[in-house]
Amino acid sequence: MLRYIAWFAGIGLLASCTSTEKPEVSIADRAIRVVATTSIIADLATTIGGSEVEVESLMGPGVDPHLYQASARDVSRMSEADIVVYNGLHLEGKMGDIFEAMRERGASTVAIAEVSISDSLLLPSKLFQGNYDPHIWFDVRLWAQAGHSLATALGRLDSTRFRQFSLRASDYAAKLMEVDAYVHSRVSEIPEAKRLLITSHDAFEYFGRAYGFEVRGLQGISTALEVATSDIQDLANLVAERRIPAMFVESSISPRGIEAVREAVRDRGFKVRIGGTLYGDALGGESTTAATYLGMVRHNIDTIVLALSNGEGS
Repeated sequence: MLRYIAWFAGIGLLASCTSTEKPEVSIADRAIRVVATTSIIADLATTIGGSEVEVESLMGPGVDPHLYQASARDVSRMSEADIVVYNGLHLEGKMGDIFEAMRERGASTVAIAEVSISDSLLLPSKLFQGNYDPHIWFDVRLWAQAGHSLATALGRLDSTRFRQFSLRASDYAAKLMEVDAYVHSRVSEIPEAKRLLITSHDAFEYFGRAYGFEVRGLQGISTALEVATSDIQDLANLVAERRIPAMFVESSISPRGIEAVREAVRDRGFKVRIGGTLYGDALGGESTTAATYLGMVRHNIDTIVLALSNGEGS
């Protein structure tokens, strides 16, 4: 109940905010204030913006954006920002009304997945007809497009700094292509018959399309969906029949579902390992190798290759 009270209070606060409440300082004379919803988007904004931006992330490491509910303080932070950057495509499902209210009052917002990627490159949702899978960052080449789109959005706020943003986006895209090549190289170490990626929820379809994996998630695209007993049994049948050596948990989702599948596989006379933790909807903490997007991509593919190429899990 307290969450709902905070949310309604936040909507009221947003409605009461006006541009006159912001300091009367030209944006050209200060850093651009950016609020990003997820840690992945915050990393992109920091990379593209450099010292020209101040970035705040609403969601920290290990936070599930599908279930996240904005607090009144979150809404206040967004109302004070020069631009709010969110993923869109219903990733931040419980925040849709807030973004709509911000747009109605003329605030600068950008749904980075929606403005960066053409519909022809988006994957349709398996369960929600007419919608798309929001997890575009799992295809590194698509995330490079997101970087260029963010540079454009920041440049609209201050055209004098657009060239700097654009150059950073290009430099970052070059680094992303190096990581993309690294992923392709590492995938070749996994026998094709074992390129089946099983995770806590269906977030890795873009990864599968880009790098040649069949992907199965216990939950659907959104973690708000309930896991049925039949889902566990069906996935256990697949693992046992294909003799897949490992499944993976995700940092932002409880491992209980995958552990239940593991037990069901064991009942079928086959032993499957938990191959490690993948970072799906959130980056890792500062002390981890997945504290940045580039580090997250490397961590994920290294974990997958170790578990599926020789069956070693943790």
